[in-house]
Amino acid sequence: MNNPIRLYMSMSLDGFVAGPDDRPGQELGRDGGRLFNWLDDRKSAGPSGQVYREALATGAVISGRRTFELAGRWQGDHHDGVPIFVLTHQVADGDVPPGHARFVTDVEACAREARAAAGDRPVMVHGAGAAQALLRAGQLDEMEIHLVPVLLGEGRRLFEHLGGAHIELGLVRRLDDRDVTHLRYRVRRPEEAA
Repeated sequence: MNNPIRLYMSMSLDGFVAGPDDRPGQELGRDGGRLFNWLDDRKSAGPSGQVYREALATGAVISGRRTFELAGRWQGDHHDGVPIFVLTHQVADGDVPPGHARFVTDVEACAREARAAAGDRPVMVHGAGAAQALLRAGQLDEMEIHLVPVLLGEGRRLFEHLGGAHIELGLVRRLDDRDVTHLRYRVRRPEEAA
């Protein structure tokens, strides 16, 4: 696939993407910043630098509403002026997102519009809620999980509300770096599992 919809997510070994009590002023939850220590190497020539550069080469962003709000709406620009599609259940009258962001309430329409906007580049996904919604709708193609060797014990899990669906993944790439393993998986479609 030339422009996959790809989740980029740092995660603890026990499945948490944020520590407990994530909120404005403590966006990553208590101890959740530990999941992003690998970003200290984002400018390196090593694996973490490669993964970071790939993330910033994406042509559009799909974000969950909670992530968008906790990130201060990215002041309307996640990176390089690419369109930001914010999946949300509802939009209040007069709530206009800044800059390159727009609200979308339909998962499949969001995926379609993000792919079109990205051209031949991948679409980046942020947020557990958005990832789960895209997976349930069969619209998430890949997952880039930055697996951090820590057990947070509690917080916000990446796949907590996914439901009972069985989803097969295929490992596409594994890159080991200081304090992180970058794992890219392709989401296998039901017809592939047979």
